[in-house]
Amino acid sequence: MDSFNDIFLQVLALCKNDSTLAEATYNLFFSDLSPVDFDMVTGKVTLSSPSGFKQQLVQQKYASMIAEKFKQILGFDVNIEIISKSDADEAEITEEPSGDSSDKFTFDNFVVGSGNQFAYAACQRVAASPGTVYNPLFIYGRSGLGKTHLLLAIQNEILRTNPNASIRYTTSENFSNDMVAYLAQKNMEEFHNKYRKIDVLLIDDVQFLQNKMGFQEEFFHTFNALTQVNHQIIITSDRPPKEIDTLTDRLRSRFESGLLADIQPPDIETRTAIVKKKAQQYGLNIPTPVAEFIANKLKSNIRQLEGAVKKLSARASLTGKNGEVTLDMAEAAIRDVQTDNMPPAVRTEKIIDYISKYYGVTVEDILSNKRNATVALARQVCAYVLTDITGQTLDRIGQSLGGKNHSTIHYSIGLVKQKMQDDPEFKNNVFEIINNIQE
Repeated sequence: MDSFNDIFLQVLALCKNDSTLAEATYNLFFSDLSPVDFDMVTGKVTLSSPSGFKQQLVQQKYASMIAEKFKQILGFDVNIEIISKSDADEAEITEEPSGDSSDKFTFDNFVVGSGNQFAYAACQRVAASPGTVYNPLFIYGRSGLGKTHLLLAIQNEILRTNPNASIRYTTSENFSNDMVAYLAQKNMEEFHNKYRKIDVLLIDDVQFLQNKMGFQEEFFHTFNALTQVNHQIIITSDRPPKEIDTLTDRLRSRFESGLLADIQPPDIETRTAIVKKKAQQYGLNIPTPVAEFIANKLKSNIRQLEGAVKKLSARASLTGKNGEVTLDMAEAAIRDVQTDNMPPAVRTEKIIDYISKYYGVTVEDILSNKRNATVALARQVCAYVLTDITGQTLDRIGQSLGGKNHSTIHYSIGLVKQKMQDDPEFKNNVFEIINNIQE
C-alpha cells in the first residue's frame, strides 16, 4: 500500500460489503466518490461527490459509516468531509476507486489447509475441465472462509487457459435484482441470454435466494438450461442444501446432485500461513512469532486475519515505518476486531449498534419505549442476540436495553424464537446477524 487511494479502495470495499447498506444505495452514492485529501495531523479525510445533491446526502447520512470503515483500516478516528466535484481541489488523482480487482483471487495465493483442501482440489478439477466433472459444484462453509476466493480463482483459471470462455459471476441477490429489472422492462429474453447463454455460472451466497416472485423458479430453469448442455455451475452457501429451509425441494435436489464440498475454519498453522502470505502481498516483514500471535488471537475467519494485515500495512505506510512489524503494532492492529476480551458492556454496545444499523433505526430508538413495528422488532432481536452471544442474565440485558424488566426480555426472546420457527427467511436473517457480529 503506498497511497491514500489504496486506503480509500479498501474503505469502499468495506462499505460495499456492509450488510446494512443496500446495493442500490452503494451504487448510487458511494461508487462515484473520489479521494481528495487526507490530513494526518488533524485526521480530516476529504472526499468528493459528482453532484451537490449527492454530496449533501452522503455528508448527512453516510459520513459516519465511512468514518467507521476508515477506523477499521487505520485503527484511529477520522473526520469526513464530502465536497462536490466542482469544489474539489485540483490535486490529481491517479486512479479511480473501483473496488478490489478480482484478478488477485487465484489458486496460487489461496492458502490450503486441512479445513479446505478438499474444496480446493475440487475447484481445481472444475477449473481444469469445466462441465465434465462435479456439475454442479456446491461449496459451503460459514462466512469469511474463502468461498468467494475459490469462485473467482475458478473464473481466473478458466480465462487464463481459455480467454474466450463466457463466465458470469453473481450473487443470489444480484440475480434476483436483475430478474426484477428485466421483468419491469418486459425483456426476459435478454435476461435468459445473460444467464443461460454462457459457459460457466458462478453464484455466491445462494442461501439468500428467496422463494418469492418466481426467483427460485427462474433459477431452477437456469440451472437446467446450463447443465443439460454440460455448462458448469458453481454455487456457494453458508450451509449445505439440506439446511437451507427456504429452498424448494426440486432446487435442493438439483444442488445435491453434484459434489458437495465443505470448508472448515482454518487451524492455527493455516491461519499463520495466511497472515504471512497476506503480508508478502503488502510488502510487510512479519516475523513468525508475530504472525502466530495474530493467528492465535483471531480465530473466526480469514477476513479478520486479512483485515489485521491491512491495518498493519496502513499504519506502516502512513507513519513511515515500513520495516519489520513488531508485536506492539500487531496488538494495536487487532484491538478493534478482537472481541474475546472485550468487557461485557463494550460487547453489548457493539451488538446493539450493529442491529440498529441492520434495521435502519437508531440506538436511542431501541433503548426507548417506542412501539412501532420496526423498532420493536429490532429491540426483540437485540434481546435474542445478546442472550445468544453474551450469555448475560435477562435482568442485565434488560438494563442494557433501556431498563426493560425481566419478563419483557423473556417475552421478546420468545417472540423471536417463534418468528424464527414460522419464517425461515427471518431465521436466516437472525443467524446472519449473529455470524456477522461474531466475525
